[in-house]
Amino acid sequence: MMDSIKVGSFITKKRKEAGLTQQQLADKLNISFQAVSKWETGNAYPNVEILYDLAMVLRVTTDELLTGNEKSKDGLSYSKAGVDIAYTDTIKKEMARHLETEDKRVLNKMGAFASLYDIHFPMMKEPVLVLKSEEPGSKQKLAMEYGYTESICHDMINHLVNDIIVMGAKPLAVLDTIVCGNAEKDTIKSLVKGISDACRENNCALVGGETSIQPLVVDAGVYVLTSSIAGIVEKKDVIDGSAVQNNDIVLAVASNGLHTNGYSLVRMLMDKAPQTKLDKIEGMTFIEQIMKPHTPYYRAVRGLFGTNILHGMAHITGGGIEGNLGRVIPEGLTAEIDLSKIRPLPVFKYIKKNGGVSDEEMLHTFNCGVGLNIVVGEKDAPAVIRHISEYYDCYEIGRIHEGKEKVKFVNRLEWV
Repeated sequence: MMDSIKVGSFITKKRKEAGLTQQQLADKLNISFQAVSKWETGNAYPNVEILYDLAMVLRVTTDELLTGNEKSKDGLSYSKAGVDIAYTDTIKKEMARHLETEDKRVLNKMGAFASLYDIHFPMMKEPVLVLKSEEPGSKQKLAMEYGYTESICHDMINHLVNDIIVMGAKPLAVLDTIVCGNAEKDTIKSLVKGISDACRENNCALVGGETSIQPLVVDAGVYVLTSSIAGIVEKKDVIDGSAVQNNDIVLAVASNGLHTNGYSLVRMLMDKAPQTKLDKIEGMTFIEQIMKPHTPYYRAVRGLFGTNILHGMAHITGGGIEGNLGRVIPEGLTAEIDLSKIRPLPVFKYIKKNGGVSDEEMLHTFNCGVGLNIVVGEKDAPAVIRHISEYYDCYEIGRIHEGKEKVKFVNRLEWV
């Protein structure tokens, strides 16, 4: 427990060693000298917003500041190794409010060793957990570079949710992991807020996670994000492609851009032609176009769950349509995709033209405007198109036939 008198005396001592008056210290922190006076008399603590800056001015660690005790100059300490426990504890307190949820299934709050989640589903005869882990790939490097801190969290969660809803699952709970070289309070707070907001938008809860500070493993300023999700589905309602049959229709649901795939190729394009990032595409810069958050599809498809209308669904990520739709096509059947029916977005046309990328490479690396494939019976296709079109552009691009290839392309993509 902190001792306000001890902390106040420590601040006074370090302020004087730095040759500063209370007013001068206050000026450096852009606060009133009365605030400094209250700290030093033990009537108040420095709040979390000013803590790190105060420690920097007094040339101490936040750990030393909050304990009112200077560590041995010669001895080893965790804070000298780059991990300041007291400072990270204050960050955790900031994070706690973003973990607040009204989900009654979440049985405990931040601070416990693990998260407790009630999995009693009396309305289900055979509930099946659907589990998945995800990370936003090299897009997160661009996000940190260009200030899309919260946006990349939506990418991660939307991608994660999309991966389980294609199996008919309702998203329940998410655990996140943030690995960083040093914990910058504002960045951590922004990341946790972004993840929490994205979870709420997908009707699930961020129930906890891990923030791991690894100064000898990860460079300062570098953040590596991952997350895991648990979803639930009635066993009889699992969508795994087994219901796909001859003459079924393959639908495309539009993406809004690259989502979270193809960024290594994009970085090569930007390195080759630096002006690329400022080029305008439909009134937005290239950077703005490629940093659009991954489209979330749960709200568009959840109304069709449990109806037996959805024979198969595929989230189109790395590997494109061929690499992902092929996962849900049964043996002996082929999804014949008419490429001329696909509607490539302007950002993909730009990448193809300016990068000199072949059609084959575009289809393998990017979604090319198709973020989700849905396979339905011929008679149900019009109704499904109408339903999905209330949220996103949806249209027919293929049909299921008997054949040996899981996915077969016919005709060519139209880029003009």
